[in-house]
Amino acid sequence: MQSLNPDPKAQYTSVYGALKKIIRTEGFWRPLRGLNVMVMGAGPAHAMYFACYENMKRTLNAAFHHQGNSHLANGIAGSMATLLHDAVMNPAEVVKQRMQMYNSPHRSALSCVWTVWRTEGVGAFYRSYTTQLTMNIPFQSIHFITYEFLQEQVNPHRGYNPQSHIISGGLAGALAAAATTPLDVCKTLLNTQENMALNLANISGRLSGMANAFRMVYQLNGLPGYFKGMQARVIYQMPSTAISWSVYEFFKYFLTKHKLENRTPY
Repeated sequence: MQSLNPDPKAQYTSVYGALKKIIRTEGFWRPLRGLNVMVMGAGPAHAMYFACYENMKRTLNAAFHHQGNSHLANGIAGSMATLLHDAVMNPAEVVKQRMQMYNSPHRSALSCVWTVWRTEGVGAFYRSYTTQLTMNIPFQSIHFITYEFLQEQVNPHRGYNPQSHIISGGLAGALAAAATTPLDVCKTLLNTQENMALNLANISGRLSGMANAFRMVYQLNGLPGYFKGMQARVIYQMPSTAISWSVYEFFKYFLTKHKLENRTPY
């Protein structure tokens, strides 16, 4: 849906219409292409992400002498966690998006990695890293600040409350996703190097840099171009962040409880 100049057979007007058309014309499993590479990257990326966030949040709240939660501390901690997370996830995102493009020549994640490495070099996996950070630092700042704020409202004692984690996580993800859609459109363009769009804009070689991506999106699609796929992005991020926070909070509660029980003298 974020493609700037899609093939006529791959033009979609809604999330449901896109899903139905993809399954009908490209097969039932087509929407799951790139799943394996995302699973491989997500484990270590999220482990570093949450570990860094918790440590930074604790350290910064202590440094600011803030009783409870400081929104500034939460935002900075989220931004720092993003640096580590994206260093792992950026190559996985490049491979996933290239595999998901309509008529993609890549049949497996390994063949995609090998082709990109051989034809464009290792730098291709990090061509959009600064763009990813430009998008994800505001995304995660909004995400963490909103999550912590909502937790203060619906779960003030900060106990383990699955319902509050799901609601806060989902709403925080939706707000952050909607606010950063223009940056995501530019990131997708840099990751995929969409040939038809580059040709239409008379660009030879490779497109690089956030400013160039912003200019090209506006040149080809105007202001509406920056919000392509926003509905799909919000629908994707809401359950994603809700699941992520609820699973994380469960394991945090379970492991902390288990640790305390082991310390209790009999």
